[in-house]
Amino acid sequence: MSPSSTLDATGNGSNGHTNTTTSMASDLPVGIYVPTVAFFTPEDTVDEATTRKHAVRLAEAGVTGFVVHGSNGEAVHLDHAERSLVTRVTRSALDEAGFTHLPVIVGCGAPSTRETIQLCVEAAQAGGTHVLILPPSYYNSLVTNDLLLDHFRAVADASPIPVLIYNFPGASSGLDMSSDSIITLAAHPNIVGVKLTCGNTGKLARVAAATQGTSFRTFGGSVDFTVQTLAVGGHGIIGGTANIAPKACLEVVRAWQSGKQDKARELQAIVARGDWVAIQGGFVSVKVGLQKYYGYGGAPRRPCALPTGEKLTAQEEGFAELMQAEKAL
Repeated sequence: MSPSSTLDATGNGSNGHTNTTTSMASDLPVGIYVPTVAFFTPEDTVDEATTRKHAVRLAEAGVTGFVVHGSNGEAVHLDHAERSLVTRVTRSALDEAGFTHLPVIVGCGAPSTRETIQLCVEAAQAGGTHVLILPPSYYNSLVTNDLLLDHFRAVADASPIPVLIYNFPGASSGLDMSSDSIITLAAHPNIVGVKLTCGNTGKLARVAAATQGTSFRTFGGSVDFTVQTLAVGGHGIIGGTANIAPKACLEVVRAWQSGKQDKARELQAIVARGDWVAIQGGFVSVKVGLQKYYGYGGAPRRPCALPTGEKLTAQEEGFAELMQAEKAL
């Protein structure tokens, strides 16, 4: 692993943030990127104050970067104006707190190529540094692999900021992009990475190996396989449980990079058990954890809802071991 691919002493990458597309890829170092949850007021508007507080808390914990409007961010529950607002508030909160170097990756997937490009333009205008694109899947049976590749190339050609591919079959009608397709798209100069929430570490290994020595970044999509990702040359994780336990998630990366493999595996097991709670309950469980252990989180937008009774208690207790490890760091 090259020195430029390691975390610095604060847990952040050493490269500074700029607004030029040509330099953006170098701003995605190895580490933990947090797909933040969306926060709402009792009146069901975007809670700007909590959005700011959460971003700064995570930045102070040392996270490597942010993703807004990922699967954890209730993007499908937000209109375009709300998406831009969350991006703008997150960016401004980080800048005002002195974290101007941290990237803000913006989820911009949409069913049509036209709207995807529109979202990319809006993301850049709101302060995003990169975009994360789910494949269009509503008409899955009608979109051939060639058409899918054409879609990503058209988006990358038009996007004012660099593109990451988001492979998440669970959110894409089962569409699971192959390593061949991802490696092919990696040749595009404005496609700079992939998030693999499919959990296929063999695919991750193939993509990482095929793009080794380039600026393309291969990220795992869940913190329960951080060690596995790093072991095959991946560049870290974009994982929702880091909303709750950023230090523990970062420590897995640090331990692995410093050669403390036993420590990394031990902490990875704790992180994986906590992550299983979030995987089963989705972003709602992440909100449960935030509310229990940090005093904020709030309800999701309908039709989703927080659990109650025994289910709520089980989710809260499911994070206890992980939170113990987090507080010890």
